[in-house]
Amino acid sequence: MLTRRVFQRTVMPALASLPTLAAVAFNEAASAAPVRSKLPLVMLDPGHGGMDPGAIGVSGTFEKYIAINTAMELRRQLLASGRYRVAMTRTRDVFIPLDQRVVDAQRNGASLFVSMHADAIADPAVRGASVYTLASHPSDAQSAMLAQSENAADRFASGQGSGAPSAAVTNILASLVRRETRTESALMQRAVVDSLARNVPLLVNPARHAGFIVLQSAEIPSVLVEMGFMSNRADEAALRQPAHRAVVAAALKGAVDRYFAAVATGAPLGG
Repeated sequence: MLTRRVFQRTVMPALASLPTLAAVAFNEAASAAPVRSKLPLVMLDPGHGGMDPGAIGVSGTFEKYIAINTAMELRRQLLASGRYRVAMTRTRDVFIPLDQRVVDAQRNGASLFVSMHADAIADPAVRGASVYTLASHPSDAQSAMLAQSENAADRFASGQGSGAPSAAVTNILASLVRRETRTESALMQRAVVDSLARNVPLLVNPARHAGFIVLQSAEIPSVLVEMGFMSNRADEAALRQPAHRAVVAAALKGAVDRYFAAVATGAPLGG
């Protein structure tokens, strides 16, 4: 376990248009009625938070605010359907170590884990959403860089090095994931790509894989959704808009519906 000490960093002030959300205190797993407790629990993981702003957009938008605002909208839509319980790794602007996010999902007995991000890369022309599953070896160089960037978040907890795991550790983590979990993660990945494609610009070859720490649960099907690139002006501008975030959330909610329907029936995803 990494030692905990604050790694001080100066960041730009939060945008007024994306305010820090107030704490939301809830524990549905403990308070749900017996019939409701039989509903599948979806664990939403808004990336970054607290001292870790995540990617900073071309106009100064913090990834951490995009992630939590979209996750809260997705939570609202999932609960409104009456078909799911929902838990979140964070409901306010706090830092949560990557391994703790996985532990929280396991402790809550999650049926599905969805990590939500909007990263940045050096090329400002690259835009579009993409969806990742865990693998020992990345599908491409860009995926490797994104995983390295996301995995480095724990440097804010440790203050030691980059916080990214070695290749050997990543290989071990991926090898521990059960075959059934990998299959179901791939099923959810396909559902998300298909659902996003209807209303959201996608990255070329949007179904990708890499060694993301938050996808390491052996028992819980897990995907990481990059909702766009903060380094791209069009993506950042879209993600700043509540209407666009609602569209992204609706696409993810539709993917969750299709995923659980497919798991329940054993049938392949429909078109």
